[in-house]
Amino acid sequence: MLRHVVFFKFNAGVAEEEVCDLIESLRALDGVIPEIRDLEVGRDIVRSERSFDFALFSSFDDLEAMQRYQIHPDHQAVVAKVKRLCEKVVAVDYEI
Repeated sequence: MLRHVVFFKFNAGVAEEEVCDLIESLRALDGVIPEIRDLEVGRDIVRSERSFDFALFSSFDDLEAMQRYQIHPDHQAVVAKVKRLCEKVVAVDYEI
């Protein structure tokens, strides 16, 4: 099993509606892309200087399944939103 963890930092001035739309778009992938075994999205509540704005945790059977997810057209549509709204995105992928 592979865990895919992504942290997102929004550009200054991103509207709350855009944040909510992005989060809902990410959550909607769970019912659309069959490779996703588990998906969780959460907003940061501490909001310290070192905090990112929100995180995504998802699980896949293996690296090949995650790679299929990454090129899926519905995921690519969300990636386009991320690129427009976020100043920084970091990820860690590890076996569990």
